[in-house]
Amino acid sequence: MPAKAAAAAKKAAATKKAAAAKIVPAKKKPVRKDEQHVVPKVKRPPADPALVRARLKKAYPGAHCALEFHDAFSLLVMTILAAQNTDVNVNKVAPSLWKRWPDAKAMAEAEIPELEIAVHSCGFFRQKAKSLSEMSKDLVAKFGGVPPRTLAELITLRGVGRKTANVVLGNAYGVEEGVVVDTHVTRLSFRLGLTRQTDPVKIEQDLMKKVPQDEWTLFSHLLIDHGRTICDAKKPRCSQCVLLDVCPRNGVKVSA
Repeated sequence: MPAKAAAAAKKAAATKKAAAAKIVPAKKKPVRKDEQHVVPKVKRPPADPALVRARLKKAYPGAHCALEFHDAFSLLVMTILAAQNTDVNVNKVAPSLWKRWPDAKAMAEAEIPELEIAVHSCGFFRQKAKSLSEMSKDLVAKFGGVPPRTLAELITLRGVGRKTANVVLGNAYGVEEGVVVDTHVTRLSFRLGLTRQTDPVKIEQDLMKKVPQDEWTLFSHLLIDHGRTICDAKKPRCSQCVLLDVCPRNGVKVSA
């Protein structure tokens, strides 16, 4: 091929390559997981805790503990079983437990394999059966089989942490020693700007500063009901939310 023709061909190829480069569409910025299922985001300050309480009280006037307990011991057992499980499922399992082990003394004497079979459908049944057995033995040895009325004493029981203790104190005894922080409370507190923490204890401390003490238990129930009904973890129904106009996330899904 003559040199002149080769140079022309080379130039034509270069021109074609440059033209192709110009029409290549720019790469789209990937959508972050926490920005899925959104409505247009508007920057707002943290929601006013008093306004949040007022609106949720109106939306959920019957907010209460979903576990169908009959005394402090039954609630303690059911709260342990509710970890990584649903209240609905625990309510189905519980009646059969009370027939066999109606109190701490009876459960303390139960064989662990029997407990495992009884709570199998609650998930993590081996660990939960062991926790129930050890908790019951502690309860009998330290407190005569009756759950104590202080957080400091309750958390000395094996398998009982702040969350479980707060559930029992607030709902069985009406004692406001803390705020129950479960997955719903964690998620909604972060979305509403009531906390920037991820640790449950630190979240609880933030909420205790923003909510009157006599409403600590109720506030957790309100957030839990709203989390189950509207403010879902994956697909929040923002258009139906009574807090949409004050929500700093305004629909952005946040995994807290």
